[in-house]
Amino acid sequence: MDFIIYTTKVCPYCVRAKDLLKSKGFEYREVDVSGKDEMRELLVLTTGMKTVPQIFDCRDGKDMHVGGYDDLVKYLG
Repeated sequence: MDFIIYTTKVCPYCVRAKDLLKSKGFEYREVDVSGKDEMRELLVLTTGMKTVPQIFDCRDGKDMHVGGYDDLVKYLG
């Protein structure tokens, strides 16, 4: 697995991020945090962000926080 992406069911940017990762040939694990307040709180504590998607690059085994969709676009160049 190359990336972890935290999403919700109604997030258009989550769909865009997943489509971008697929188009670049990356594998990802999706974690749907819809209605899961504890997971959302943990995500906020971890990233400092309240929005989704929140994306982590796991390729080097470090789970580096990339950010949201716009950040992913820049990150993948």
